[in-house]
Amino acid sequence: MKILHTSDWHLGHVLYGYDRTEEQQAMLNQIEEIIKSEKPDAMVLSGDVYHTSQPSAAVQTMFTEAIVAMHKACPTMTIVITAGNHDSGTKHEIFQTPWRELKVFAIGNIDKENLDSHIIEVPRKGWIVAVPYTYERNIPEGFFQQLLDKVDERNIEGLPVVMMAHTTVDGCNFTGHDQTGERTIGGIDSVGLNALGTGYDYLALGHIHCPQTIDGSSDRVRYCGTPIAVSFDEAYEHSASIVEIDKHDAAPRVRIVAIDPLHPLVTLPIEGFAPWDKVTELLKDYPDDISAYIRLNVEIVDFLPVGAMEEAHAIAADKRCKVCFINPKRPEIERTKSKALTVQEFQEMKPIDLLKRFFKDKNLPFDNETEEMLNDIINSLNEEERNK
Repeated sequence: MKILHTSDWHLGHVLYGYDRTEEQQAMLNQIEEIIKSEKPDAMVLSGDVYHTSQPSAAVQTMFTEAIVAMHKACPTMTIVITAGNHDSGTKHEIFQTPWRELKVFAIGNIDKENLDSHIIEVPRKGWIVAVPYTYERNIPEGFFQQLLDKVDERNIEGLPVVMMAHTTVDGCNFTGHDQTGERTIGGIDSVGLNALGTGYDYLALGHIHCPQTIDGSSDRVRYCGTPIAVSFDEAYEHSASIVEIDKHDAAPRVRIVAIDPLHPLVTLPIEGFAPWDKVTELLKDYPDDISAYIRLNVEIVDFLPVGAMEEAHAIAADKRCKVCFINPKRPEIERTKSKALTVQEFQEMKPIDLLKRFFKDKNLPFDNETEEMLNDIINSLNEEERNK
Protein backbone atom coordinates (compact mmCIF):
# COMPACT_ATOMS: atom_id res chain seq x y z
CA MET A 1 0.00 0.00 0.00
CA LYS A 2 1.22 3.48 -0.87
CA ILE A 3 -0.05 6.40 1.18
CA LEU A 4 0.40 10.15 1.11
CA HIS A 5 0.77 11.31 4.71
CA THR A 6 0.00 14.98 5.36
CA SER A 7 -1.33 17.00 8.28
CA ASP A 8 -1.62 20.43 9.90
CA TRP A 9 -2.75 22.44 6.89
CA HIS A 10 -4.04 25.22 9.21
CA LEU A 11 -6.21 26.68 6.47
CA GLY A 12 -7.41 30.15 7.37
CA HIS A 13 -4.26 31.02 9.32
CA VAL A 14 -3.53 34.76 9.31
CA LEU A 15 0.07 35.89 9.87
CA TYR A 16 0.27 39.19 11.77
CA GLY A 17 -2.76 40.50 9.93
CA TYR A 18 -1.69 39.23 6.50
CA ASP A 19 -4.18 36.97 4.70
CA ARG A 20 -2.50 33.76 3.49
CA THR A 21 -5.15 32.42 1.13
CA GLU A 22 -2.91 32.71 -1.94
CA GLU A 23 -0.04 30.70 -0.48
CA GLN A 24 -2.38 28.16 1.16
CA GLN A 25 -3.98 27.57 -2.23
CA ALA A 26 -0.52 27.17 -3.77
CA MET A 27 0.27 24.54 -1.13
CA LEU A 28 -2.96 22.66 -1.90
CA ASN A 29 -2.15 22.77 -5.62
CA GLN A 30 1.25 21.21 -4.94
CA ILE A 31 -0.31 18.37 -2.94
CA GLU A 32 -2.70 17.79 -5.85
CA GLU A 33 0.29 17.54 -8.21
CA ILE A 34 1.98 15.06 -5.86
CA ILE A 35 -1.17 12.92 -6.01
CA LYS A 36 -1.22 13.04 -9.81
CA SER A 37 2.38 11.93 -9.92
CA GLU A 38 2.43 9.33 -7.14
CA LYS A 39 -1.07 7.83 -7.53
CA PRO A 40 -1.25 6.74 -3.87
CA ASP A 41 -3.77 4.17 -2.68
CA ALA A 42 -4.73 6.49 0.17
CA MET A 43 -4.15 9.99 1.50
CA VAL A 44 -4.26 10.44 5.26
CA LEU A 45 -4.73 13.95 6.65
CA SER A 46 -3.95 13.70 10.35
CA GLY A 47 -5.72 16.69 11.86
CA ASP A 48 -5.62 20.49 12.06
CA VAL A 49 -7.19 20.97 8.65
CA TYR A 50 -8.24 24.45 9.78
CA HIS A 51 -6.50 26.95 12.03
CA THR A 52 -9.65 27.68 14.01
CA SER A 53 -12.70 25.64 14.96
CA GLN A 54 -14.94 28.21 13.23
CA PRO A 55 -13.38 28.72 9.77
CA SER A 56 -15.01 31.17 7.39
CA ALA A 57 -17.20 30.01 4.53
CA ALA A 58 -14.44 30.98 2.09
CA VAL A 59 -11.88 28.83 3.92
CA GLN A 60 -14.25 25.84 4.05
CA THR A 61 -14.91 26.26 0.34
CA MET A 62 -11.17 26.26 -0.37
CA PHE A 63 -10.85 23.01 1.57
CA THR A 64 -13.77 21.20 -0.07
CA GLU A 65 -12.71 22.28 -3.57
CA ALA A 66 -9.19 21.05 -2.85
CA ILE A 67 -10.43 17.63 -1.70
CA VAL A 68 -12.59 17.28 -4.82
CA ALA A 69 -9.60 18.23 -7.01
CA MET A 70 -7.42 15.68 -5.20
CA HIS A 71 -10.03 12.99 -5.74
CA LYS A 72 -10.13 13.81 -9.46
CA ALA A 73 -6.33 13.63 -9.57
CA CYS A 74 -6.55 9.99 -8.49
CA PRO A 75 -10.15 8.67 -8.41
CA THR A 76 -9.11 5.29 -6.98
CA MET A 77 -7.50 6.92 -3.94
CA THR A 78 -9.15 6.66 -0.51
CA ILE A 79 -8.97 9.90 1.51
CA VAL A 80 -9.14 9.76 5.31
CA ILE A 81 -9.38 12.99 7.31
CA THR A 82 -9.29 13.24 11.10
CA ALA A 83 -9.93 16.30 13.26
CA GLY A 84 -7.08 17.93 15.18
CA ASN A 85 -7.12 20.10 18.28
CA HIS A 86 -7.65 23.23 16.14
CA ASP A 87 -10.65 21.68 14.37
CA SER A 88 -14.31 21.22 15.21
CA GLY A 89 -14.92 17.48 15.12
CA THR A 90 -18.62 18.04 14.49
CA LYS A 91 -17.95 20.23 11.44
CA HIS A 92 -15.85 17.46 9.91
CA GLU A 93 -18.66 14.96 10.25
CA ILE A 94 -21.55 17.06 8.89
CA PHE A 95 -21.01 15.94 5.28
CA GLN A 96 -19.88 12.38 5.93
CA THR A 97 -22.56 10.84 3.71
CA PRO A 98 -21.94 12.83 0.50
CA TRP A 99 -18.17 12.60 1.05
CA ARG A 100 -18.37 8.81 0.84
CA GLU A 101 -19.30 9.09 -2.85
CA LEU A 102 -15.78 10.44 -3.42
CA LYS A 103 -14.15 7.81 -1.19
CA VAL A 104 -13.57 10.47 1.46
CA PHE A 105 -13.91 9.49 5.13
CA ALA A 106 -14.06 12.32 7.67
CA ILE A 107 -13.69 11.28 11.32
CA GLY A 108 -14.30 14.11 13.75
CA ASN A 109 -15.13 12.50 17.08
CA ILE A 110 -14.36 9.40 19.11
CA ASP A 111 -17.18 6.85 18.87
CA LYS A 112 -16.85 4.52 21.86
CA GLU A 113 -19.89 2.47 20.88
CA ASN A 114 -19.11 1.92 17.19
CA LEU A 115 -15.46 1.03 16.71
CA ASP A 116 -16.12 0.22 13.06
CA SER A 117 -16.54 3.95 12.36
CA HIS A 118 -12.81 4.34 12.96
CA ILE A 119 -11.74 1.51 10.65
CA ILE A 120 -11.50 2.13 6.91
CA GLU A 121 -10.64 -0.65 4.51
CA VAL A 122 -8.67 0.23 1.40
CA PRO A 123 -9.86 -2.64 -0.84
CA ARG A 124 -7.11 -5.20 -1.55
CA LYS A 125 -4.49 -2.74 -0.30
CA GLY A 126 -4.72 -2.33 3.46
CA TRP A 127 -6.45 -0.88 6.50
CA ILE A 128 -6.54 2.57 8.03
CA VAL A 129 -7.38 3.10 11.72
CA ALA A 130 -8.48 6.73 12.07
CA VAL A 131 -8.42 8.33 15.54
CA PRO A 132 -9.18 12.07 15.78
CA TYR A 133 -7.95 14.36 18.53
CA THR A 134 -9.89 14.41 21.76
CA TYR A 135 -9.09 15.21 25.38
CA GLU A 136 -7.14 12.33 26.87
CA ARG A 137 -9.77 11.79 29.56
CA ASN A 138 -12.36 11.13 26.83
CA ILE A 139 -10.40 8.24 25.31
CA PRO A 140 -11.39 4.89 26.86
CA GLU A 141 -8.51 2.95 28.34
CA GLY A 142 -7.02 0.63 25.73
CA PHE A 143 -9.02 2.28 22.90
CA PHE A 144 -6.16 2.23 20.37
CA GLN A 145 -5.41 -1.42 21.08
CA GLN A 146 -9.09 -2.38 20.78
CA LEU A 147 -9.18 -0.88 17.29
CA LEU A 148 -5.96 -2.57 16.24
CA ASP A 149 -7.15 -5.93 17.63
CA LYS A 150 -10.38 -5.61 15.64
CA VAL A 151 -8.40 -4.94 12.46
CA ASP A 152 -6.13 -7.88 13.21
CA GLU A 153 -9.18 -10.20 13.34
CA ARG A 154 -10.25 -9.06 9.87
CA ASN A 155 -6.84 -8.80 8.25
CA ILE A 156 -6.66 -12.41 7.12
CA GLU A 157 -4.72 -11.47 3.99
CA GLY A 158 -1.91 -9.85 5.96
CA LEU A 159 -2.36 -6.40 4.40
CA PRO A 160 -0.59 -3.28 5.74
CA VAL A 161 -2.17 -1.47 8.71
CA VAL A 162 -1.87 2.32 9.07
CA MET A 163 -3.08 4.16 12.15
CA MET A 164 -3.69 7.92 12.40
CA ALA A 165 -3.47 10.04 15.56
CA HIS A 166 -3.18 13.72 16.44
CA THR A 167 -1.16 14.04 19.62
CA THR A 168 2.24 14.64 21.21
CA VAL A 169 4.41 11.58 21.73
CA ASP A 170 7.32 11.35 24.14
CA GLY A 171 10.68 12.22 22.63
CA CYS A 172 9.45 14.28 19.68
CA ASN A 173 11.27 17.34 18.35
CA PHE A 174 8.97 20.29 19.00
CA THR A 175 11.06 22.97 17.25
CA GLY A 176 8.73 25.77 16.19
CA HIS A 177 6.23 25.18 18.99
CA ASP A 178 5.87 26.96 22.30
CA GLN A 179 6.39 24.45 25.09
CA THR A 180 4.01 25.24 27.95
CA GLY A 181 5.27 22.51 30.23
CA GLU A 182 7.83 19.75 30.44
CA ARG A 183 5.52 17.36 28.56
CA THR A 184 2.98 19.71 26.97
CA ILE A 185 3.22 20.97 23.38
CA GLY A 186 0.48 23.10 21.81
CA GLY A 187 -1.83 22.34 24.73
CA ILE A 188 -1.53 18.55 24.38
CA ASP A 189 0.26 16.45 27.00
CA SER A 190 2.68 13.94 25.55
CA VAL A 191 2.01 10.21 25.71
CA GLY A 192 4.27 7.20 25.46
CA LEU A 193 4.11 5.08 22.32
CA ASN A 194 2.92 2.15 24.41
CA ALA A 195 -0.35 4.05 25.03
CA LEU A 196 -1.07 3.95 21.28
CA GLY A 197 -1.10 0.17 21.09
CA THR A 198 0.73 -2.32 18.89
CA GLY A 199 -0.11 -3.95 15.58
CA TYR A 200 0.18 -1.03 13.17
CA ASP A 201 2.80 -0.95 10.43
CA TYR A 202 2.87 2.83 10.28
CA LEU A 203 1.56 5.48 12.68
CA ALA A 204 0.70 8.67 10.75
CA LEU A 205 0.89 11.44 13.31
CA GLY A 206 -0.26 15.04 13.23
CA HIS A 207 0.13 18.03 15.60
CA ILE A 208 3.91 18.54 15.72
CA HIS A 209 5.01 20.73 12.81
CA CYS A 210 8.61 19.59 12.47
CA PRO A 211 8.80 16.53 10.14
CA GLN A 212 10.45 13.61 11.92
CA THR A 213 10.48 9.89 12.54
CA ILE A 214 10.32 9.07 16.23
CA ASP A 215 13.46 7.46 17.63
CA GLY A 216 13.02 3.89 18.77
CA SER A 217 9.99 3.26 16.57
CA SER A 218 11.83 1.28 13.86
CA ASP A 219 10.74 3.99 11.37
CA ARG A 220 7.08 3.13 11.96
CA VAL A 221 6.03 6.33 13.76
CA ARG A 222 6.25 9.64 11.94
CA TYR A 223 5.14 13.25 12.01
CA CYS A 224 4.95 14.44 8.41
CA GLY A 225 4.95 18.06 9.62
CA THR A 226 2.99 20.97 8.26
CA PRO A 227 3.30 21.66 4.51
CA ILE A 228 3.36 25.41 5.15
CA ALA A 229 5.05 27.29 8.00
CA VAL A 230 2.74 28.69 10.65
CA SER A 231 5.40 30.61 12.61
CA PHE A 232 8.83 32.11 12.00
CA ASP A 233 10.36 29.55 14.37
CA GLU A 234 9.50 26.76 11.91
CA ALA A 235 12.76 27.35 10.07
CA TYR A 236 12.97 23.98 8.35
CA GLU A 237 11.82 22.41 5.09
CA HIS A 238 8.10 21.73 4.87
CA SER A 239 6.86 18.67 3.05
CA ALA A 240 4.53 15.72 2.69
CA SER A 241 5.52 12.07 3.15
CA ILE A 242 5.07 9.20 0.72
CA VAL A 243 4.96 5.90 2.61
CA GLU A 244 5.05 2.46 0.98
CA ILE A 245 4.39 -0.78 2.90
CA ASP A 246 4.56 -4.15 1.16
CA LYS A 247 2.65 -6.23 3.70
CA HIS A 248 1.68 -6.45 7.34
CA ASP A 249 4.73 -6.48 9.63
CA ALA A 250 6.98 -5.19 6.84
CA ALA A 251 9.06 -2.06 7.45
CA PRO A 252 7.65 1.09 5.81
CA ARG A 253 9.67 3.01 3.23
CA VAL A 254 9.35 6.77 3.53
CA ARG A 255 10.14 9.43 0.93
CA ILE A 256 9.96 13.14 1.58
CA VAL A 257 8.38 15.43 -1.03
CA ALA A 258 9.17 19.09 -0.42
CA ILE A 259 6.45 21.75 -0.58
CA ASP A 260 7.81 25.04 -1.92
CA PRO A 261 6.53 28.11 -0.05
CA LEU A 262 5.02 30.83 -2.19
CA HIS A 263 5.95 33.45 0.44
CA PRO A 264 8.64 32.08 2.78
CA LEU A 265 9.00 33.26 6.37
CA VAL A 266 12.40 34.93 6.74
CA THR A 267 14.17 36.20 9.87
CA LEU A 268 16.82 38.95 9.66
CA PRO A 269 19.50 38.30 10.72
CA ILE A 270 19.23 34.60 9.87
CA GLU A 271 20.82 33.67 13.20
CA GLY A 272 20.84 35.56 16.47
CA PHE A 273 20.10 39.24 16.99
CA ALA A 274 21.75 42.47 15.81
CA PRO A 275 21.55 46.19 16.65
CA TRP A 276 18.85 48.22 14.92
CA ASP A 277 21.21 49.92 12.45
CA LYS A 278 22.62 46.54 11.33
CA VAL A 279 19.13 45.05 11.00
CA THR A 280 17.88 47.93 8.87
CA GLU A 281 20.91 47.47 6.59
CA LEU A 282 20.01 43.81 6.17
CA LEU A 283 16.44 44.81 5.30
CA LYS A 284 17.68 47.37 2.77
CA ASP A 285 19.87 44.69 1.16
CA TYR A 286 17.05 42.14 0.98
CA PRO A 287 16.25 41.54 -2.74
CA ASP A 288 13.43 43.72 -4.04
CA ASP A 289 11.92 40.95 -6.18
CA ILE A 290 11.65 38.15 -3.60
CA SER A 291 8.30 37.77 -1.91
CA ALA A 292 8.53 36.90 1.79
CA TYR A 293 7.29 37.67 5.26
CA ILE A 294 10.02 39.26 7.39
CA ARG A 295 10.75 39.13 11.12
CA LEU A 296 13.44 41.47 12.46
CA ASN A 297 15.48 40.19 15.41
CA VAL A 298 16.80 43.31 17.13
CA GLU A 299 19.23 43.51 20.03
CA ILE A 300 18.37 46.47 22.26
CA VAL A 301 19.87 48.04 25.36
CA ASP A 302 16.78 49.85 26.62
CA PHE A 303 14.03 50.28 24.03
CA LEU A 304 13.50 50.20 20.27
CA PRO A 305 13.91 53.51 18.45
CA VAL A 306 10.74 55.57 18.27
CA GLY A 307 8.90 54.78 15.03
CA ALA A 308 10.94 51.63 14.37
CA MET A 309 8.11 49.75 12.67
CA GLU A 310 7.25 52.74 10.50
CA GLU A 311 10.90 52.96 9.44
CA ALA A 312 10.95 49.24 8.59
CA HIS A 313 7.78 49.53 6.53
CA ALA A 314 9.24 52.52 4.67
CA ILE A 315 12.40 50.56 3.81
CA ALA A 316 10.30 47.68 2.47
CA ALA A 317 7.75 49.88 0.68
CA ASP A 318 9.16 49.20 -2.80
CA LYS A 319 10.00 45.56 -2.12
CA ARG A 320 7.82 42.46 -2.47
CA CYS A 321 8.51 41.40 1.10
CA LYS A 322 6.24 42.28 4.02
CA VAL A 323 7.64 43.21 7.44
CA CYS A 324 5.54 41.40 10.02
CA PHE A 325 7.04 42.36 13.36
CA ILE A 326 10.12 43.36 15.29
CA ASN A 327 11.38 40.87 17.85
CA PRO A 328 13.48 42.80 20.43
CA LYS A 329 15.87 41.18 22.87
CA ARG A 330 18.24 42.59 25.46
CA PRO A 331 21.75 41.14 25.45
CA GLU A 332 22.62 38.63 28.13
CA ILE A 333 24.66 40.40 30.80
CA GLU A 334 26.76 38.44 33.21
CA ARG A 335 25.39 39.21 36.62
CA THR A 336 25.24 37.80 40.11
CA LYS A 337 21.72 37.08 41.30
CA SER A 338 20.63 38.30 44.70
CA LYS A 339 21.43 35.88 47.49
CA ALA A 340 18.59 33.69 48.68
CA LEU A 341 16.43 35.13 51.43
CA THR A 342 15.68 33.45 54.71
CA VAL A 343 12.03 33.03 55.64
CA GLN A 344 12.33 35.80 58.22
CA GLU A 345 13.97 38.19 55.72
CA PHE A 346 11.25 37.42 53.18
CA GLN A 347 8.50 38.12 55.71
CA GLU A 348 10.07 41.40 56.78
CA MET A 349 10.60 42.80 53.28
CA LYS A 350 8.09 45.13 51.70
CA PRO A 351 6.39 43.87 48.50
CA ILE A 352 7.92 46.67 46.41
CA ASP A 353 11.41 45.67 47.55
CA LEU A 354 10.76 42.05 46.56
CA LEU A 355 9.66 43.25 43.12
CA LYS A 356 12.82 45.33 42.79
CA ARG A 357 14.89 42.21 43.49
CA PHE A 358 12.93 40.29 40.86
CA PHE A 359 13.47 43.00 38.21
CA LYS A 360 17.17 43.15 39.04
CA ASP A 361 17.62 39.37 38.80
CA LYS A 362 15.87 39.34 35.42
CA ASN A 363 17.94 42.30 34.18
CA LEU A 364 14.78 44.33 33.58
CA PRO A 365 14.60 48.13 33.82
CA PHE A 366 12.94 49.48 36.99
CA ASP A 367 12.27 53.19 36.54
CA ASN A 368 10.12 55.61 38.54
CA GLU A 369 7.08 54.99 36.34
CA THR A 370 7.29 51.24 36.91
CA GLU A 371 7.69 51.71 40.66
CA GLU A 372 4.71 54.06 40.80
CA MET A 373 2.52 51.64 38.82
CA LEU A 374 3.46 48.70 41.06
CA ASN A 375 2.85 50.72 44.21
CA ASP A 376 -0.62 51.62 42.93
CA ILE A 377 -1.35 47.90 42.38
CA ILE A 378 -0.06 46.98 45.85
CA ASN A 379 -2.12 49.73 47.47
CA SER A 380 -5.21 48.62 45.58
CA LEU A 381 -4.75 45.02 46.73
CA ASN A 382 -4.25 46.14 50.30
CA GLU A 383 -7.43 48.19 50.10
CA GLU A 384 -9.40 45.18 48.78
CA GLU A 385 -8.02 43.04 51.59
CA ARG A 386 -9.11 45.57 54.18
CA ASN A 387 -12.63 45.78 52.75
CA LYS A 388 -13.28 42.04 52.88
